[in-house]
Amino acid sequence: MSDILAGRALVIGAGPAGLMAAETLAAHGFGVVVAEAMPTPARKFLMAGKSGLNLTRDEPRALFATRFSGALPRTPGYLGEEEFGPAEVMAWARGLGIELFTGSTGRVFPLGMKASPLLRAWIGRLSGQGVELLTRWRWAGFKGDGWRFETPAGVEILHPGAVVLALGGASWPRLGSDAGWVPWLQQRGVAIAPFRPANMGFRVDWSAQMARHFGRAVKGVALRVGEQTGRGEWVISARGIEGGGVYEVSAAMRDGVPALVDLAPDLSEAELARRFARAPAKLSVGNRLRRVLGDPLRAALLLEWGQPLPPDPARLAARAKALALRHEGPLGIERAISSAGGITAGALTGTLELRAMPGVFAAGEMLDWEAPTGGYLLTGCLASGRRAGQGAAAYLARARR
Repeated sequence: MSDILAGRALVIGAGPAGLMAAETLAAHGFGVVVAEAMPTPARKFLMAGKSGLNLTRDEPRALFATRFSGALPRTPGYLGEEEFGPAEVMAWARGLGIELFTGSTGRVFPLGMKASPLLRAWIGRLSGQGVELLTRWRWAGFKGDGWRFETPAGVEILHPGAVVLALGGASWPRLGSDAGWVPWLQQRGVAIAPFRPANMGFRVDWSAQMARHFGRAVKGVALRVGEQTGRGEWVISARGIEGGGVYEVSAAMRDGVPALVDLAPDLSEAELARRFARAPAKLSVGNRLRRVLGDPLRAALLLEWGQPLPPDPARLAARAKALALRHEGPLGIERAISSAGGITAGALTGTLELRAMPGVFAAGEMLDWEAPTGGYLLTGCLASGRRAGQGAAAYLARARR
């Protein structure tokens, strides 16, 4: 295998970033081998698509780019006019024969909603381009100047012409992203920021009265965290709160910014106060809240987090419009949708090459960046994979000359 890889590219990791890097390298005419530790490729990608694969967000590129923080947007030109943004992701998916539709919020999905048809078409195209996929090949560090792999046939030492690392971050380790690569790169002088959960839920110590609401979705509210506002749904569980509406503002919550819940975002505070004042006085407190707020779960949240409730309708409305969300910190990284942290921006060149390791490039969640769910994460992984693939292709071209 070492001789076969001479002058060829090695991509380690067969998630979206790695597969896009392989496709980009193959399109430039280079031979590519993809090594994947798991029995099948793109397991996290497939899991994300179980409830509907959100490919990207159809919105202006400048607005889209503001949702990213960390290493990626600081890379020169990243998500600029010539980069791989929402329009390019949609064109790429259609090029695989996948029909798309755009929802009312701008989220873009395959018509069939599933990830598996897209992945099958993608793997088929890569195979047609000559890309070789090796599964159950686990990177196990270095052996001298070679890359050491544990494989079904034993240990293999590879000497590729260029390498793209796309091993993922530290979320959902059972699907393959366990951050086991961190010490190997640190020993080679690569700066790596500690991993933290991103797009995660938060622990809440609920009172016994909330148990009957576990598993129910909170709808029709707004979450305000600093200058950010999320209007998506989220779920009450025995562990705490989870779901898209929370993930949208979770980075700021994780970093200590207080969160406020608006239980009636479509009503003004004055109108809500009038409705509280008109509610029959003979009603119990719970029934009064349910009647005015229109939802038992919203009323339960006000009872849970708003005590002692002010008797005055105006003050009660003010509390319902800015209810302090009390939590005990983020849930563990092992169940977070993604992770922040990883290879720092300063450790990378503009082509995502590791400054400490010439000819080695990195992409996807290995890099220190984060973005909310809703199409941003997947687009970021694809775009960084493409950028790393372009960098590796240019490196191989220089070596060939």
